[in-house]
Amino acid sequence: MSEKNKPNAKKTSNMYGVALRLAITSLVICGLIYPIIVTGIAQPLMPYQANGEIAKLHGQAVGSSLIDDGFTSQMFFHTRNESNPLNASASGVDPDITIPQALSQISGISNATGISQSSLTQIVDQNEQGVYWIFGSPFVNILQLNLILINQYPLVYSNFTTG
Repeated sequence: MSEKNKPNAKKTSNMYGVALRLAITSLVICGLIYPIIVTGIAQPLMPYQANGEIAKLHGQAVGSSLIDDGFTSQMFFHTRNESNPLNASASGVDPDITIPQALSQISGISNATGISQSSLTQIVDQNEQGVYWIFGSPFVNILQLNLILINQYPLVYSNFTTG
């Protein structure tokens, strides 16, 4: 093997050193400095969003509007049926359902609580959140609907009105 074709150990060692320094620098910038700066800006400007959009009932934190809170009782609205792949959430913790999904639950909630179907339909209609243009269907947030039920029907939901 000629001198020209022999691997240069010093050059290879130097390349590993550069790669290691780049990895550590990236880790510090992306893993420490950037999150601290973003959090420092977000806290004073958007504290509700920066803290996870925490929902409260009678002053106590009861969940986040961003995550499915696992309502399973027939007295409440619940998230989509994950056995239907067309309706399934990618993460499984999506807190929103489409209007038809919410309306399909009304008869069961009415039977379990005695609340009229027209009252439940009105709650769904009043809390519809939109999407813009062609990017999806109108939806409702499960936690928001369930907190409204608890607040509007305290006798029905007496076990859930801690305060």
